[in-house]
Amino acid sequence: MKTSLLISTYNWPKALELVLLSVENQILKPDELLLADDGSTEETTDLINAFKKKSSIPVIHVWHEDNGFQRSIILNKAIAQSKGDYIIQTDGDCILHPYFVKDHMLLAKKNSYLFGSRVTIKEEILAKLFQNKIIKFNFFSTGIKKRTRTIRIPFFSIFYKTKIELSKKMRGCNISYWKKDFIAANGYNEDMTGWGREDSELIIRMMNMGCVGKRIRYCGIVYHIWHPTSSKSNLNKNNQIQEDTIINKSLRCENGINKYL
Repeated sequence: MKTSLLISTYNWPKALELVLLSVENQILKPDELLLADDGSTEETTDLINAFKKKSSIPVIHVWHEDNGFQRSIILNKAIAQSKGDYIIQTDGDCILHPYFVKDHMLLAKKNSYLFGSRVTIKEEILAKLFQNKIIKFNFFSTGIKKRTRTIRIPFFSIFYKTKIELSKKMRGCNISYWKKDFIAANGYNEDMTGWGREDSELIIRMMNMGCVGKRIRYCGIVYHIWHPTSSKSNLNKNNQIQEDTIINKSLRCENGINKYL
């Protein structure tokens, strides 16, 4: 299978630089890298262009104008340009463990999606993190929280069974799924603007179609760089859209990826 590593980003090139370094450091590289850019300035574009010139991975930079938090839209636009069969998704503030891509690829199964954990990098070490361009962590590293999640023992992941209900531990910064399942659900619901629920609402529709979820504990690790919480001004609206999806057992959204295909 061909894999597409999908990273969403918005105006934090210092963080994205570390993420891209961790992409290049992957034991098993993806077939392509998709950068879903929700309207960043030229500083981010310059960083991506510089990475393109030296990376062995084909890079697709998908950008649109900044019109507020429109993550659902830019993710749909990026996936519409993907060539991979399998999408491995994270965010531009998550440094990847060297085995991140390989772990997702090895555990991928038909009619299922994967979701992993994240280690938290604390605010107080950010200056050191960016100055020294740190991309490697372990259980004993300073300045991290939830350090047990740094432990990689893939054998232990077999004890986590597939689930037919949505897990509260599912996060859009560490998920993977088959592109055909994403397309069948019509991708992200673009009626959901502003922060919150866009990932879980997508996954609920995929589960309504028969996909099951599996938590990939002890592998598929990311390190989330601390940042202030995004505005939750649209959360009530997004909560209602998700609740309607649950009640109606929706398989597809109306306002999705189909307009870009």
